[in-house]
Amino acid sequence: MLNIFFMKKILASLFIITLAACSSQQKNTATSVHTNMVADGKLFTAFFQQRAAEYKALCFQAYNIATLRLDQSLQVPSSKSKAVITDIDETLLDNSAYSVHQGLQGKDYDLATWTEWTALSQADTLAGALTFFKYAASRNVEVFYITNREEKERVGTLRNLQKFGFPYADETHLITKQTTSSKEARRLAVADKFDIALLLGDNLADFSMLFDKKTEVERLQNVQSNAAAFGKKFIVLPNPNYGDWESALYQYNYKLSAVQKDSAIRSVLKSY
Repeated sequence: MLNIFFMKKILASLFIITLAACSSQQKNTATSVHTNMVADGKLFTAFFQQRAAEYKALCFQAYNIATLRLDQSLQVPSSKSKAVITDIDETLLDNSAYSVHQGLQGKDYDLATWTEWTALSQADTLAGALTFFKYAASRNVEVFYITNREEKERVGTLRNLQKFGFPYADETHLITKQTTSSKEARRLAVADKFDIALLLGDNLADFSMLFDKKTEVERLQNVQSNAAAFGKKFIVLPNPNYGDWESALYQYNYKLSAVQKDSAIRSVLKSY
């Protein structure tokens, strides 16, 4: 009887230990999923960007509208020469390969690896982009590439643009970030000499200072206030992978950990 009693006690203890181990393993698994939500999410959006015909269709749609609006602008006389201002990344160059490279390592964007990527000059073009900008050049419309790539990325960026034959891909027309990420001063400098027919970008800050580091609420309000400009003066390319829409959620705190970003995302997602 005594031996049976002790055997039962031992079995009960082992059962409790097993449950605890399983619980710990589940918690660790949940934590792992929890902390990789951002990297895994960017893998999925890069998958959409690389493989979805719908993504290509959206790009064609944007550039078809751009062509229509450019033609309309050219019918309006101006004392200045016409120009278009465009962003580069996810507006005419596709950097999804970089997102995949980072995501497979459970990592998000960081400046060091991004600079290594741009130096390779391997980004592909977005559907419809090259055709549109070549068309603009054929109509004597100059193209200015206003980007928040840094000055040290100039050589690799020009090489990437020139590889595909983008017009006006030269020192004068490539305007990199200098002291601030806001593009307003750079846009105004171009507008001082040219009549800006269109602005193209994937991020709202590519169009107006109204969107420079604004909260989510302010961004939405300013979009609604300028609704008529989208598809007319402002041509937006789709980018589900990154942008100020994400940074605004983090309140532009670029030092958040993966866990903190994950928590911020989960705190605002709607379910039922």
